[in-house]
Amino acid sequence: MEIMYTAKATATGGRNGHVKSDNGVLDIEVRTPESLGGPKGDYLNPEILFAGGYAACFDNALLNIIRAEKIKAGQTSVTAEVSLGKKEDGSYNLEITLEVEVPGVERAVAEELVNKAHHGCPYSNATRGNVDVKLVVK
Repeated sequence: MEIMYTAKATATGGRNGHVKSDNGVLDIEVRTPESLGGPKGDYLNPEILFAGGYAACFDNALLNIIRAEKIKAGQTSVTAEVSLGKKEDGSYNLEITLEVEVPGVERAVAEELVNKAHHGCPYSNATRGNVDVKLVVK
């Protein structure tokens, strides 16, 4: 694989700690969600960060497909829902739902575009075979 870009971030303190990128653009506190025993309040956590990254990456893959195929569509959007769960063997895993909107095209065309984006998105390729990813075209 030819490396085109590398992002680097360091975490300390696990789910109740700090995450900082090497360039300083990301410099945040993270906390365990309240539902997992963390403090009350709204805090960033690994699942929120993953959801944001996946949504942005998938939307970009979708836009690239739309441009390449010269399709006229409205403003696309991708909402990623990342759920943390415990498997029967006690290990943890993720489940992901991507809700995708491709306005201005027929549903069948939108579904085809979403499937092509899922094939080309780096996050989709990284999770394929490891994480259940459900695609929902709205």
